Amino acid sequence: MSRIIEMLQDEHRNIARLIDVLEQELSVFDRRERPDYEIFQAIIQYFKEYPENCHHPKEDVVYQILKERNPAVAGAVGDVEAEHEIEGERLNKFAQVVEDVLADQELPRQTFHEAAKDFIEHQRRHMAKEEQLLFPAALETLTADDWSRINSRIDDRKDPMFDGEITSKFQNLHNTILRWEKETEEQRLKTAAPQS
Repeated sequence: MSRIIEMLQDEHRNIARLIDVLEQELSVFDRRERPDYEIFQAIIQYFKEYPENCHHPKEDVVYQILKERNPAVAGAVGDVEAEHEIEGERLNKFAQVVEDVLADQELPRQTFHEAAKDFIEHQRRHMAKEEQLLFPAALETLTADDWSRINSRIDDRKDPMFDGEITSKFQNLHNTILRWEKETEEQRLKTAAPQS
């Protein structure tokens, strides 16, 4: 497997962890409790800084080279670059409703729920599509020279939350993810334990 595809898949796993936390906070909101809006803000900031500016451009390069190598195969995958633009618009819409809530603007609960849910669902579908279509097509179609070209064009910037050194602005979010994953695992083990 290509190192680049492995890297993109690792990044998808990390993004999925954030989406899980986002969904958990949305469920708090849906129970009419107060979610941690700092977590929403940190996830939005992370998406703007890393997936939008580093992860998606890597996938765009893979898609562009795939399109050059075999337009029919790329066509079957769909327009990845256009989808990334739409994902950016969804992120901005979600960011705006979070800002509105924090500014105490009148906002129907349903508006907030729909913006968050839309972002979550489309992120999951988008990643699944890339995992099921783009990555296999690239692995099957691209040559060693293509992968070298891709490698020379991608940004090798480290993930500010998951690649060792956690940027201070994401430390609270990272700790929340670790705590939530531990609690989820403990709950799973409790549920799986035989009842006496």
